[in-house]
Amino acid sequence: NTVQEYTITPENQYFSVSYGSGTNDDKYLELVLEKSLDREQEAEMGFRVIAVDGGSPPKSGEIEISIIVLDVNDNAPIFTQDRYIGKVLENMPEGSVVLTVQATDKDEGINGDVSYQLSQVVGQSDSEFVIDHKTGEIKLTKPLDFEVAEHHEFRVRATDGGGLSAICKVLVEVVDVNDNAPELVVSSFSSPLPENTVPGTVVALFTVRDRDSGANGKISCALEDQLFFSLRPAYKNYYELVTVSALDREETPQYVLRVTAADAGSPPLTSTHTFSVDISDVNDNAPVFNQTSYTMYVRENNVGTVFVGAVSAADADVGLNAKVSYSLAAEQGPERARCSCISVNSENGHVFVLRPLDYEHLRQSEVTVSASDAGSPPLRANVTVRLVVLDENDNAPLVLYPAQESSPAWSELVPVSAEAGYLISKVVAVDADSGQNSWLSYHLLRATDPGLFSVGLQSGEVRLRRPVTERDSVKQKLLVLVRDNGQPPLSATAALSALLLKDFSDVRLPHASPATEDQDASLTTYLILALVFVSLLFLASTAVLLARKVCRRKELKAGHVLYAADTLQSGLAHAAAAGTLPRPYCYEISLTTGSGNSEFRFLKPILPSLPPQHCAVGQGPDEEQEFPAVPVSAEDMAPDNAGTLSAGQFNGF
Repeated sequence: NTVQEYTITPENQYFSVSYGSGTNDDKYLELVLEKSLDREQEAEMGFRVIAVDGGSPPKSGEIEISIIVLDVNDNAPIFTQDRYIGKVLENMPEGSVVLTVQATDKDEGINGDVSYQLSQVVGQSDSEFVIDHKTGEIKLTKPLDFEVAEHHEFRVRATDGGGLSAICKVLVEVVDVNDNAPELVVSSFSSPLPENTVPGTVVALFTVRDRDSGANGKISCALEDQLFFSLRPAYKNYYELVTVSALDREETPQYVLRVTAADAGSPPLTSTHTFSVDISDVNDNAPVFNQTSYTMYVRENNVGTVFVGAVSAADADVGLNAKVSYSLAAEQGPERARCSCISVNSENGHVFVLRPLDYEHLRQSEVTVSASDAGSPPLRANVTVRLVVLDENDNAPLVLYPAQESSPAWSELVPVSAEAGYLISKVVAVDADSGQNSWLSYHLLRATDPGLFSVGLQSGEVRLRRPVTERDSVKQKLLVLVRDNGQPPLSATAALSALLLKDFSDVRLPHASPATEDQDASLTTYLILALVFVSLLFLASTAVLLARKVCRRKELKAGHVLYAADTLQSGLAHAAAAGTLPRPYCYEISLTTGSGNSEFRFLKPILPSLPPQHCAVGQGPDEEQEFPAVPVSAEDMAPDNAGTLSAGQFNGF
């Protein structure tokens, strides 16, 4: 009736039951694994173990067995692809995802956790890629450059937690982007170019290239200005820059040429290269004067080596070809011999007059100045310089008539009956100068009787100013001053004499000697000095008298009062008694204007006679007393009892 056997229901190939008794009659029951388990195929299984006794009928008992298969790292990771291929634009920024690799592990837990690592990139020591250890995303660490590498190949390792790993290959293809402008590389370049370069001369040889591919690498070239230069294809991507027309440095000393290369990308990229072509000078321009002719002026009597002006010529060339030197050109023919008085500085073109000139001998002169450059061969130009001599007032007037050298001097005959304006003579003079310096004016400088004669300012005619009188001297001497209009003016004198005659029957008169004439001149001088002295004395006396009269009027206004009619006699009596009146009478004096001598008329006294004692002067005979003016009536002005006193008598009185 004890347990006779054990069975597993349902049966499986993995487990069996082993049972028996031990040495101590101990019963045991074991579940035996008959075949290796595979968790990836069946992670859990369940069955029943049934125990059956040997009774009749047999009885049984059972137990549920649940088997959980624990994972063992017996599976390596497996990639979904053996080779991953990805494409990326070369201008993708850093951090962009290129592609994602994926590997699976049938294990679970840590054994099924897969991590990814990059193996070294083929041919690269510094990878441009990085992979996410968890997700397997491959990202860029820096932008790729198609021109550096068109594709990148590397390996990715997937490792589980148990240390099993798998490897796959990754190929990244870089897609070209039009990110490179064309490049222009100059092989040869000629600068400067002579301005006489013939058309078709090669100036530069260059090649163009583009690191991009396809349409992005196709290049075309163009020249902006093709008036004097053009581009000519040479070989493949080589071009020549050549001249197409004549060059002129004076018009354009430098040409700046811009060659533009453009690719066929979208959008197209361009690059520009600048050629600066300098044009070297050729002596193809003669000097040019800044004037067609020159006129210079110098005053006569100039000092030696005086600067009178400068000529100036410019040369459009440069360097030695533009260095201008000046010289006097040789005149053609003997009639145009070069003037020896003119010199020109070879460096700066200054013109000098070497010696003093005389306007009266040389009024103008012309020379030819040549300007030559230092080119090879030299070019030259000529210009005419006209030197004009300006007049200076260096010649005094010359009296032609009357002749001053004649001895005895000629005398003009003048009838005493001649009226005012009668033409006596005419002074004729000339001046060797010109212009204003030769304009002459005539002035009467001295005459025996200056009021008798007049001289025409411009004509020099000597005429009578008034009719001749008996008091006029028979022989009249005149000195006429002839003066020019220069600065300062120069002058000359003309002496002539005139005889005042009633008739012309006998005109032979004795001529005065020079000694007598000098004595007459001295006597005239003394008389003039005496007249001036007397005039000054008279003016001084008049001024003193006027000052004294003004002082008296001021005193009268200050305190004196005229006497009234009723108090006149008493006032005079008191005045006479006091001795303030020099005489007891008052007189009215009147002067006649018709006669040559002054007359003084004494009228009757208008005051009564005073006693003789009233005539005494109280202050002494030498002292004067002021007496106020007394009004006089018309009756007192009657001319009866009047007497006439001559000027001499009045002075005596």
